[in-house]
Amino acid sequence: MRTLTLGLTALLLLLAACNPFQSSEERVLTILYWQAPTLPGPYLAAGYKDRDAGAITLEPLASYDPGGNLVPRLAVEIPTLANGGLAADLMSITWTLREGLKWSDGSDVTAEDVVFTWRYCADEATGCIAHSAFADIASVEAVDALTVRMTFAAPSQYPYNVFVGAGSPIISSAQFAGCVGAAATSCDEQNQAPLGTGPYRIVEFTPNERAVYERNPHYRGEDPYFDRVVLKGGGDAITAARAVLETGEADYAWNLQLRPDEFTQFEGAGQGTVVSAFASDVERIVVNQTNPDPALGDDRSEYLGGRNPHPFLTFTPIARAMSMAIDRTLLADRLYGFAGGPTCNLVTGPPGYVSSANDGCLDQDIEGAKRLLDESGVVDSDGDGIREHQGVPLRIVYQTSTNAVRQETQALVRDWWREIGIETELVDHDASLFFGGDPVQSPAESYRRFFADVQMYTTGTGIDPQDYLSGLRCEHIQTKDNNWGDSNVARACNADYDALYEQLAATTIGPERAELVKRLNDIFVQHYYQIPLVNRASLSAHLNTLQGVRMNAWDSELWNIAEWRR
Repeated sequence: MRTLTLGLTALLLLLAACNPFQSSEERVLTILYWQAPTLPGPYLAAGYKDRDAGAITLEPLASYDPGGNLVPRLAVEIPTLANGGLAADLMSITWTLREGLKWSDGSDVTAEDVVFTWRYCADEATGCIAHSAFADIASVEAVDALTVRMTFAAPSQYPYNVFVGAGSPIISSAQFAGCVGAAATSCDEQNQAPLGTGPYRIVEFTPNERAVYERNPHYRGEDPYFDRVVLKGGGDAITAARAVLETGEADYAWNLQLRPDEFTQFEGAGQGTVVSAFASDVERIVVNQTNPDPALGDDRSEYLGGRNPHPFLTFTPIARAMSMAIDRTLLADRLYGFAGGPTCNLVTGPPGYVSSANDGCLDQDIEGAKRLLDESGVVDSDGDGIREHQGVPLRIVYQTSTNAVRQETQALVRDWWREIGIETELVDHDASLFFGGDPVQSPAESYRRFFADVQMYTTGTGIDPQDYLSGLRCEHIQTKDNNWGDSNVARACNADYDALYEQLAATTIGPERAELVKRLNDIFVQHYYQIPLVNRASLSAHLNTLQGVRMNAWDSELWNIAEWRR
């Protein structure tokens, strides 16, 4: 859009000048998400930006605090074995809603809304991003107006994967009644202005640009401090950081992927503070197990029951050599500083779940990668500097979102891969389209369609990795049948992995469960379906005058926005 090409100062001035809600007495909170949200909610758009835009108004039954502890939100308390909320056989969990909850239009929140949210997301045709989390639930029923019982298909060793955290909020059954299944993506009014129960309600939303919220008059708690919240998208991480830390034009800036020297420079102005927190977020390269050749038309990057393998990336020695060639320590030190560390794992926390079996990747080994390829028959037979596998040259397309740190990462990795005989074309897409774009209307830009050989982004495994690991099973491969809305982005299918996951799902929390998590991590890493690079801290900034911010890497950074004030 034209406005996205303007400088940040001009955007903020335009926002103030054009907005009819603005007055000199208003308390306005300005939040910069330079990756602009496509939708204000987590179910039909996969980015943290969309989840967070929804978290200002949508709420789950419970959240995680900065220490990873469960805290009730819409629920009265956390169900446990001790209080009887969790069944002794681990086959069901019962949640009790607070009394008097209202949606932001004043209508009552009931247990039926929780039941409906399950039906909405469990329907594969909806294209719900969180579908895999709902797949193991046999039923959700309203016991009465305030009580919900969730029954699992098998004993659940960690029963808090659904309706807990900003990625799994409750939505209004009345508002979304006609939006289940294939109709979900056509419900523009509902998707762009969902009713919520949080401290603010949405009053304006422009996809890939901005969202405006006002106080929710039906919020159950104390009135929030700000009259209005403006979440502004567009620009880049450097511009957003400068707007908070140097010029003070905005209150909060999210996801500041900047070089260490840039943070030092910006904080020196004395306007703001950089805040960070580690959890389980890993910047990784996802390796396409299917063929992304444009000549395949509608079958491009489709699994097709295993009949459409990638012409060379499914040959493990090639992907292994690509991993060996990468200097993760250099990437972390040069591009992330205190906000990142090299990693060889997808599961990087909590500590008891972290495998040590892959630590050899911490040492770059260019010569070893070359030898591996030579010994595997992947050689440069025509002397053009590019190796071939069964006659196919190792030429790959490497895509990610537009971001200075990511483009520097791409450039370094490209050069390392060139040293071992792999030619790499670098592509970057606007983050709003890459993470939140319509996979049908903008397939080439959507990471969900994966029209590339490899792609890079960050995601995390959460406080308990089971749901994340579940989403890597064969049944969760993204395909046209699920509107590319499931979680197995690599399109990887491994029968040994699926069988081991069944053991995890039947194992209670303890040392045996931790070992199973490590083994599942190792299968995915050692088959190079994904190549971990950097364990990233969540890194943002706020004005020194903004109080109440409690940085949270286990949930949305905006999880306690009701407490923010000046």
